[in-house]
Amino acid sequence: MTTPVPDAPGLTTPVPDASAPLRIVIADDHEVVRFGYAGLLATQPDFTVVGTAADGAEAVRVCRELRPDLVLMDVRMPVMDGIEATGQLADTDTRVLILTTFDLDEHVYDALAAGAAGFLLKDVTAEHLFDAVRVVAAGEGLLAPTVTRRLIAEFARIRPGRTAARAPRVDALTPRETEVLRLIAEGLSNPEIAARLHVGEETVKTHVSRVLGKLGLRDRTQAVVAAYESGLVVPRVTDG
Repeated sequence: MTTPVPDAPGLTTPVPDASAPLRIVIADDHEVVRFGYAGLLATQPDFTVVGTAADGAEAVRVCRELRPDLVLMDVRMPVMDGIEATGQLADTDTRVLILTTFDLDEHVYDALAAGAAGFLLKDVTAEHLFDAVRVVAAGEGLLAPTVTRRLIAEFARIRPGRTAARAPRVDALTPRETEVLRLIAEGLSNPEIAARLHVGEETVKTHVSRVLGKLGLRDRTQAVVAAYESGLVVPRVTDG
């Protein structure tokens, strides 16, 4: 029951203007983790922690009430886990960044499929955490770590029937949009896609926007999930 902002130095009430800091909620069932992240994030002038939650249900309530830019969400919590909470926040503007102990975690995969923008290991460095929060809050999927794509590929491979059942219909895409989706799934950035296809970066941005819109996806992370679950991209089978 820790909805109020924790009593940590540097936490302020956000000002509703363009220069306001990113508004963040922290959801974890361990109080020491919540306060630890709150204190760490408070060291950055462009962040403000507006609330915390001890379980997924509380996280949903707090986020719907406070409408933060981003929630740091533990994947395993009582009452409601981070996967269901992520799904319930899919119709809001709050971005979800999953916190986990293990990288190749089926629960993390399900959270990504439910709409999380990415995930971080709990032992991440402070600078990596700060960078990830800024990237995700800006509307980008956190696809920089190759482990994210490896996780998506692995669980799409071992659960083909389950993932295919919820895959979006990629046949609604044009051939060029399909190619762009395939390149997103390979981890290419917009400039890299532009170079590969010999088109301008603005053209790529338009294609990416149309892909997300047609498939009902929020960001590039969900696009990668969709590419694998639809069978557009086939996971590589590696030895060992």
